[in-house]
Amino acid sequence: MADPVTVLALGDSLTQGYGLPEEQGLVPQLERWLEAQGVEAELINGGVSGDTTAGGAARVDWSLTPEVGAMIVALGANDLLRGIDPEVARANLERILKTAKSEGVEVLLVGMSAPGNYGPDYKAAFEAIYPELAQEYDTLLFRNFFSGLNEDDPAEARRFFQPDGIHPNAQGVGRIAEALGPAVRELVARAK
Repeated sequence: MADPVTVLALGDSLTQGYGLPEEQGLVPQLERWLEAQGVEAELINGGVSGDTTAGGAARVDWSLTPEVGAMIVALGANDLLRGIDPEVARANLERILKTAKSEGVEVLLVGMSAPGNYGPDYKAAFEAIYPELAQEYDTLLFRNFFSGLNEDDPAEARRFFQPDGIHPNAQGVGRIAEALGPAVRELVARAK
């Protein structure tokens, strides 16, 4: 039997599990989902609350320890909250992907949906980053971190969030893990 694939989940508070007991965060819930599917993977929680794409780019080198065979990159939410120029976010994500490629680490890039408050051009430019980089670097792509939360119906989606309206509650994280799980399963298969 092969050793389980070690997967680094590089992200922000959404990955880290902000506001939740540890076992209800994204990484433990994803690990349980994979285990139930018979997927042998060990996930490392590389989520840092408040992290931007710049923070991820700054720590990717030392985060990719030799045992890491695959990486989930879920960054960009804090860039959006701060209105960071999409080109800056793109350059940071590209640095992360280049580092992963040079280390032979398979990547699942997780996109973020931009709010409309910075205008349609900003929204379009930011959302284009993820599919374009995934194609350029031949990584797997999961289009929207919040898939699975009925994001098309904000009133319905609200019940899956903590009172801050930003971070998902345990039930919301469970739905995200279920939606994201198949892409992570594919990532593990690629890394074997």
